Amino acid sequence: MPSPKSARVSVRRHAKNAPLRTKARTFIAKARRLLSGDDIEAAELAVKDAVIALDKAAQKGALHQNNADRRKSRIMKQLHQVKEA
Repeated sequence: MPSPKSARVSVRRHAKNAPLRTKARTFIAKARRLLSGDDIEAAELAVKDAVIALDKAAQKGALHQNNADRRKSRIMKQLHQVKEA
């Protein structure tokens, strides 16, 4: 069993970080959905929103910076592949 204080801190940390992680995942899913479609302009905007959400989550400590960078790299790579095709 965790000590009462560490349990309180864990709950507080989860309450702060969970919405940031969820928002980032939602924007990434939306961007990937649009990347598989035909509307490249909407996909570009969605990727931009996803990058912003990932940066904010990393800045506030909800995600590790390397994790956010890796996700941004992958989604940007997908965007460039769609643009080339």
